[in-house]
Amino acid sequence: MKIIMKKYLQMLLMLALIGSLEACTKFVDYNPHEDYKVTDQDYLKSETDYRTMGISCYTPLQWMNQVVPIGDIASDNAVAGGENASDVIPLQQIDDYTTTPINGQLTEIWQSAYEGVNRANYLIQYKATNPAGTTVDFAGKNALYGEVYFLRAYYYFTLVKMFGDVPMFTDKRLSLTDSKTLKRTAKADVYKQIEADLTASIAALPAIQLQKGRITKYAAQALLGKVYLYQNKFDAAAAMLENVINSNAFTLVQNFGNIFLLSGENGPESVFEIQYSNSSPYYNWGGATRGQGNYAVQQCGIRGLSGTADMPYAPGWSTNLPTRDLANAYAAGDQRKNVTVLDIEAYKTANPQFNISYQVAPFKNTGLYNQKYLPRKGQTSGQVELNYLNNFRIIRYADVLLMAAEANTKATTPNETKARTYLNLVRRRAFQDNNHDITSSGTALYDAILYERRVELAMEGERFFDLVRTGKAVAVLGSNFKTGKHEVFPIPQTEIDISGLPQNAGY
Repeated sequence: MKIIMKKYLQMLLMLALIGSLEACTKFVDYNPHEDYKVTDQDYLKSETDYRTMGISCYTPLQWMNQVVPIGDIASDNAVAGGENASDVIPLQQIDDYTTTPINGQLTEIWQSAYEGVNRANYLIQYKATNPAGTTVDFAGKNALYGEVYFLRAYYYFTLVKMFGDVPMFTDKRLSLTDSKTLKRTAKADVYKQIEADLTASIAALPAIQLQKGRITKYAAQALLGKVYLYQNKFDAAAAMLENVINSNAFTLVQNFGNIFLLSGENGPESVFEIQYSNSSPYYNWGGATRGQGNYAVQQCGIRGLSGTADMPYAPGWSTNLPTRDLANAYAAGDQRKNVTVLDIEAYKTANPQFNISYQVAPFKNTGLYNQKYLPRKGQTSGQVELNYLNNFRIIRYADVLLMAAEANTKATTPNETKARTYLNLVRRRAFQDNNHDITSSGTALYDAILYERRVELAMEGERFFDLVRTGKAVAVLGSNFKTGKHEVFPIPQTEIDISGLPQNAGY
């Protein structure tokens, strides 16, 4: 009996061992597809996969649309406006220099930029082989990666100019667990990575893209020139921007106002534009900046505007209002003034046929509106406030000329003749004559170039960052601007809580 029981127990142990081995084998051989799960192994199996994911790297550009209004509201160019002091509080904080780490607009920019970095990193991680370990080669793959490197550089450039030292990762897509181990990287090192990405981008990109809106070699050279300028690397900036100028690929549009019309998008002056569309109408108020449309256009419209059917403008929320100081900065005869700022009362008086009525901006009213991106009828769909298709003109040829002029005045061996030539090309377009050419030298020439940047690029998001990088913010913005604090914005509190990052000084 004992012998029989012993053999029975041995048999049970053997069966248990076999069962455990089978269980282990099943665990090791587990295929997530058995549970209908999609994993990395399912991605990047074809050229189409790579190209589709490449397009997805562009998408977060659209979500960062608040960078442009912030670049003017934080400066002397614009005020937050809105319905009252509690309307669009994130922009009111930025306008009043009372910004806190709890700021929805800044949080959205931070998260969107890092989403862009994450998407670019994922593609770069699998450039040689896909997640399954297979090589997928196709014609144009290297050029596609030129776009991806540019995009990662642009996202990091946005982060570093807004927040200073920021976490940097380049080898893979970031997981939530990884985020808790991140530290802030010195701004100088972030710039080194941006330069490396743009250098790789320039080597890979074509001079011309068949599809409008895709990044070209010249866009990468222009952005690298700007990156050098932000670091006061004037010799390198001048040389890099010269590539764009000498390409003869761009010309100044004769009529300044045409640049900002729908028909002017991706025109002969366009070096890099963020593309917006309303081909997939968006309705999600919970993610107002996350559609394909340009949410910032609705913000700057005239509140309660109505009139005849043929009146060109649509109503908006009276946010991001140009200041009288900006309007007064334009000299008589400068055609850029009426393209940049719309005096609604003057427009109403000059156009009685439109039978215009509107609500005066309830808060911080200036009587002026952002004409460059004023909402227009017929340029939206779906939830109309969320789907305006106006592209943001991020780098125009005029910007390249003015950056090159600045770099040449500040170079180790200044070339003021070249600087004046580039500056006066922009001024001749503005005044439609040669009578307003600048002939000065030295500091006067440099100041003339910075002035020109203000009136040429007003309401395009450059002014605040120009004031900071040139060290003129305190002199222009006054005592509200605190040196050592307001050069950058606070790190979003959510990132402090999740990753334990140290906050920027003063916040």
